[in-house]
Amino acid sequence: MDTREDRGMQIAEVSQIVRDGTEWVVPSQSGHGAYRVNLEAQTCNCPDHEVRHTHCKHIIAAEIVFKRETAPDGTVVETRAARITYAQDWPAYNAAQTEERDRVTALLGELCASIPQPIQTAGRPRLPLSDMLFAAVMKVYTGFSSRRFASDMREACRSGRIAKAPHFNSVSNYMADPDITPLLRELVTTSSLPMRVIETDFAVDSSGFGTSRFVRWFNKKYGREIDNREWVKVHLMCGVQTHIVTSVEVSGWTAHDTAYFAPLLATTAEHFRIGDVSADKAYLSRRNLALVEQAGGVPFVPFKSNTVVPQGDSAWTRMYHYFAYNRETFLEHYHQRSNVETVFSMIKAKFGDSVRSKSDTGMVNESLAKVLCHNLCVVNQAIHEFGIDPTFCAGSAVAQKQAV
Repeated sequence: MDTREDRGMQIAEVSQIVRDGTEWVVPSQSGHGAYRVNLEAQTCNCPDHEVRHTHCKHIIAAEIVFKRETAPDGTVVETRAARITYAQDWPAYNAAQTEERDRVTALLGELCASIPQPIQTAGRPRLPLSDMLFAAVMKVYTGFSSRRFASDMREACRSGRIAKAPHFNSVSNYMADPDITPLLRELVTTSSLPMRVIETDFAVDSSGFGTSRFVRWFNKKYGREIDNREWVKVHLMCGVQTHIVTSVEVSGWTAHDTAYFAPLLATTAEHFRIGDVSADKAYLSRRNLALVEQAGGVPFVPFKSNTVVPQGDSAWTRMYHYFAYNRETFLEHYHQRSNVETVFSMIKAKFGDSVRSKSDTGMVNESLAKVLCHNLCVVNQAIHEFGIDPTFCAGSAVAQKQAV
């Protein structure tokens, strides 16, 4: 199955495709407009078909719906796709939303309080590392500038969350400190631990956060210079039930996704029982599939159209035959991958789709802080929806190394 067939099946599954005379109206997968497909003439007015003059994803989607609506005797049976809705626990949702800031502040304070202060041998007394981590993450949560955030720090000092309200420049300086990068990454994983009793299936993907930098290169194909905004790429693994992020890595915009699959899986497997792990074709490799099986899980990564039928006994062979001969069941599991896209949508909608930091380290730390804020919001929701009692054990690993 090639990419167009895969996308055509997705359109047929989630979109409402209707007949208009001799043509079918197929919604665009990007959500902008629709295309008209004539199955008898095998034509579509989308750019892909007009250039290639062969099957596009819209024709494939229309054919799937046509077969679904044609009875064995040849008569056409009009069917309407039922819109799937999920009941919302409104009392729990309302309670979580109305007290989110207070709860997030308390949870973050609990996480940061267990981080010890590194030993200082010389120089001016440093600000407590736990206080500065609290300040840096809360600044990202509020979305305020450093100066406007100063009043929040004074309030945190009065409430006992931090020992002393830092100067706004100090918050920015610590955000660009490479020493807090491993701490933030560890806090993301630690904040996910209350969901160990809920999450067993996971999804992996990456997404970019814009920066204030631009990059320029000469494109040989078009014979001209092209410039574009640079971004940082966030790779993460999340649970598909609660959308909690269990592990995260941050890289440059040119990094390949598949190289980060192993560390994300390894970090998650340390604390969670691994069931299904779904990812897109960018993560397809023999090594990745084998790692999931070694962790006790089942990898659901679709195969490419040019994949050679494998021989022997391996994770690659088993999953290829699962994909080839149990396509519907495979796609049902693979569809869980959409949850990781939901996670990125949640993070960007709430905490912004770009970073304000100018330095490389600051961009990484700010991205990690966004993910940590998301996790704390998810834990807050789970407290009301599932009645969990969050218990953190922050600082047990990386924080102790920082203190030495």
